[in-house]
Amino acid sequence: MTNQDFVEKLISDKTLQTPRIINAFKAIDRKDFVLSEGEGRAYEDRPLSIGFGATISQPTTIAIMLEKLQPEPTSNVLEVGTGSGYLTALLAKIVWDSGEVFSIEYIPELKEFAKANLKKYNFRNVSLFVGDGKKGLKEYAPFDKIISSASGNEILKEWKRQLKIGGRIVAPVDDNLIVLDKLSKRKFKENKISGFIFVPLQ
Repeated sequence: MTNQDFVEKLISDKTLQTPRIINAFKAIDRKDFVLSEGEGRAYEDRPLSIGFGATISQPTTIAIMLEKLQPEPTSNVLEVGTGSGYLTALLAKIVWDSGEVFSIEYIPELKEFAKANLKKYNFRNVSLFVGDGKKGLKEYAPFDKIISSASGNEILKEWKRQLKIGGRIVAPVDDNLIVLDKLSKRKFKENKISGFIFVPLQ
């Protein structure tokens, strides 16, 4: 199987529907973001270990999250949990026109792994940080979109504060995927999608 085959399956399943998100999946090869021992399984629809108790998420899950997030070509995005850098790369491709991706990783070794993987692409709109993603990145806020691939007990207040009015957060809470829209400074609209399994937010 090739990356193209893998993407076509996500399209035929109707998991991927938005042209700019489809184009990002076609341009970014998942094989570039797995450990060498996982290359033979890069196009399987399952999470793969990248060490330190972390995984590169299941492709279907990433596709669903991006379809719910709906990043625009101009979006400034905060990603919590850089991991392998795969989702970072997809976001960077989607917002390539004039948006930026700010990605924060708790584990320094994973940040370096992601940095090496991202060097395979010519991104000029990605900034990587080591730190506590629960606190967001206040100095670069507000963000149009915030996304996390790791599960907490709630959508954190710092993330809500750092989101623009009209912005959206997509993040797991327990085993549910939460889509949170910021309608005003204190008013939010929440949708919940059940049936997921995520690693815990560190």
